[in-house]
Amino acid sequence: MDIQEMREELNQIDLEMVQLFAKRMDTIARISKHKIENNLPVLDSERELEVLNHVVEISGNKMETYTKRLFNTLLELSKSYQNQLFSHNSQLAQDIKAATCELTRQFPYKANVACQGTEGSYSQQACEKLFPLPNPMFFLDFDSVFQAVEKGMCEYGLLPVENSLAGTVITVYDLMEKHKFHIVRSIRLRINHVLVAKKGVALDDIKEIISHEQAISQCSGFLKANPQIKVTVFSNTATAAKYVAESNRSDLAAISSETCAELYNLDILTHNIQNRDNNYTRFICISKEMRIYPGANKISILLSLPHKPGSLCTLLSKFSSLGLNLTKLESRPIIGKDFEFMFYFDFDASIYLPETVNLLCELENSLSKFIFLGSYSEIF
Repeated sequence: MDIQEMREELNQIDLEMVQLFAKRMDTIARISKHKIENNLPVLDSERELEVLNHVVEISGNKMETYTKRLFNTLLELSKSYQNQLFSHNSQLAQDIKAATCELTRQFPYKANVACQGTEGSYSQQACEKLFPLPNPMFFLDFDSVFQAVEKGMCEYGLLPVENSLAGTVITVYDLMEKHKFHIVRSIRLRINHVLVAKKGVALDDIKEIISHEQAISQCSGFLKANPQIKVTVFSNTATAAKYVAESNRSDLAAISSETCAELYNLDILTHNIQNRDNNYTRFICISKEMRIYPGANKISILLSLPHKPGSLCTLLSKFSSLGLNLTKLESRPIIGKDFEFMFYFDFDASIYLPETVNLLCELENSLSKFIFLGSYSEIF
């Protein structure tokens, strides 16, 4: 046989496989109907293991590994298909339905908003971009922002979660499991760092630079070019600028924003000291209650997986089978457990589609820990 003949043979095999796959899924649908009528769960672990063992046994030694992978995928697709056929009426589904029906109004025009740092911080700038008339309230650290929202001191809170140059804001992700909150919007803010000092101070006078660790990382090139200057981590860029303004030192500078230079009457010694011009920080806006505003097209979830091979791959296949685009996957170690992790997902999906809600309910029912963090839109 020449290659064209072999390809034609493959085409015929593929046709038969597609027909058999459709027949298999039709049988799955009938099984699902039976399960619904008899109030049976989608997952039957004993039956699944029986199928896998059987196909591996009859496949032969050369093909057993590939056969197992093929049928693992088939079984995951079958479960996903069955799950879509079930009518979910869980508390999560009810909460999502209530949130989407209740909030037909637009995103609020003004609100009390918790921000980390002090006046002039990038969190405040993000806040003012989100809310035309905000009332920002400043807190010392990220944990306090979560608490302010959780305890009802502020309606909303602003938190940085990642930067295009320095990566993930680890502290915020580590706090997510600890607090009860929902994401209602996100925003990408362009960051332009400048070096600020007291009036009349020159760059050659500077012996120490202070700023937040993220800003320091984003300006690593500038700092490496000035190795004689000591670098000290501060809680916030605006707090650092304020500290310089109130200090008597003429050898101290801060990495901060032009807004802070004007606000605290400081000179800008050097402009745009970040490593690249396309420097953006993504902030999430959180609230205590689930609020889904019109136009929501992004979803965030937090979950843990069984500590066994293939767990993450199995989960990812559920998103792939629905054609959903994952935009963020972050893992953080679970405190007190060796090499076990919490996973944070962002993905593009419409919360108004039944299949999206069905997927969320499936994950909630099948995983030991699952938290729906919110459905929202992102502005630039």
